[in-house]
Amino acid sequence: MYRRFIATVAAASIAITAFGAMPARADNDDAARALAALLGIAIVGKIIHDNKKDKKAHHYEKKHVKKNHVPHYNQPSYKPPRYQPKPRPLPRRVDRKLLPGKCFHSYRTGRGKVRMFGRRCLKNNYDFVNRLPRQCLYVFDTPRGNRRGYEARCLRDRGYRLARR
Repeated sequence: MYRRFIATVAAASIAITAFGAMPARADNDDAARALAALLGIAIVGKIIHDNKKDKKAHHYEKKHVKKNHVPHYNQPSYKPPRYQPKPRPLPRRVDRKLLPGKCFHSYRTGRGKVRMFGRRCLKNNYDFVNRLPRQCLYVFDTPRGNRRGYEARCLRDRGYRLARR
């Protein structure tokens, strides 16, 4: 911390010891002058040292200089568009013969198990109810009451199929 100051004091002490080795003079004034000169030099050295210490206290931070940014180049890669194939709708002439699967029900009647398409369900979910054959329209008596609908076997014989969607 005070290396220079300590070095100055050490140099002064060596110089003073050198004076002691010299032959003694009658005049003590020379030794006092030399001692005063060394003391003056030490004081000036201390002042200079303190002055430099103040400059170090007010040091400035180095500014970080940004280097020129070179963009990283990636080779463009071809990404084909995402294609999610959807089935084409059936033509109306084919779609007309497909009956919705959610309208197909089985009921127990007095003459056994009857499989049929409910009339109300077909009206809500099938566009061509008015084109269904009237010969297939039946009223079935079930424990819960009468059910109106189209018998599945009759419709199958006439070319209609169950759409499994």
